[in-house]
Amino acid sequence: MHDALGMDAWDAAVTAYLTSRHAIGREYRKEEVILCQVRGFLVQAGATDLDLALFERWRAQFQHLSSSTRVVREHTVYKFYRYRRRSDPDCFLPDWDSLTRQKPHALPIIIEPGQVAQLLAFVSQLPPRSQYFARAHVMRLVVVLLYTAGLRRGEVVRLTLGDVDERAGVLRIRESKFHKSRWVPLSISAHAELQRYLAVRRQARLDERPGAPLLCTLALRAYTAAGLYSTFKALLRRAGIHDSAGKVPRLQDFRHSFAVAALLRWYEADADVQSNLPKLALYMGHVNIVSTAYYLRWMPAVVSHASARFERSCAGMIEGGVE
Repeated sequence: MHDALGMDAWDAAVTAYLTSRHAIGREYRKEEVILCQVRGFLVQAGATDLDLALFERWRAQFQHLSSSTRVVREHTVYKFYRYRRRSDPDCFLPDWDSLTRQKPHALPIIIEPGQVAQLLAFVSQLPPRSQYFARAHVMRLVVVLLYTAGLRRGEVVRLTLGDVDERAGVLRIRESKFHKSRWVPLSISAHAELQRYLAVRRQARLDERPGAPLLCTLALRAYTAAGLYSTFKALLRRAGIHDSAGKVPRLQDFRHSFAVAALLRWYEADADVQSNLPKLALYMGHVNIVSTAYYLRWMPAVVSHASARFERSCAGMIEGGVE
């Protein structure tokens, strides 16, 4: 433990670290909170910096929490100390191999077109509720935007009337993940659904100013991401949408389904999949195709199309051998 550093040195190091992260466009709000909590731990322990023993005491406080929570906290501290090592080679650095590992993400449930039609039919019959505006129309539009445009749930609830080009059928997604804004052109059917919803909204004489939320209650409150998630989960269950094991899809599975559907369309059209991936990355708001590849799970339908294309291209070479 480096007593000579003092808490002033700790604070200066944290400030320099966060400044370097902000300079490359990262918010690091959660990380700032975690480092502030570590500082509080050090003050309470009467220490000025972490060493191995203190690090183990600190991490022992949240061993009862989920692995994903432990990963974020421990890796935040690791990255901070790795940054400090650049200017202070003797600085403590947690052993990477000792850190909690993230459990594998659950495989997505790919939602089939028939299930989407079933869900649309169900939400279209939703009875009105006093505090909600046009509940059936709102949920129909949410289903369509999630499935045909691959939007994130946060992007859906943050849409305002000013983000909608009704005539062209284009949505403006502002400052979403990775600080990226983008224009999202809608399909013909999605554009028609949007126009129907806006017509109902105008008939209700709700706020038409650009800053008004697109999806709102009668009190003009925007839906929250958490509220939409819980509402949609219940609707999927009630509509009988599940996989062969009876598992109900998650909201983010619509985004996975959108990406896989795009991949299948390219295979069916005999298009160049690799050259089209950057277009999909741009549409989905990713920094690069590495993020997009996360959504392109090796599903059975994809395997079938890819195998058929490989057979058409290389069967002769395999059967005849290579000289």
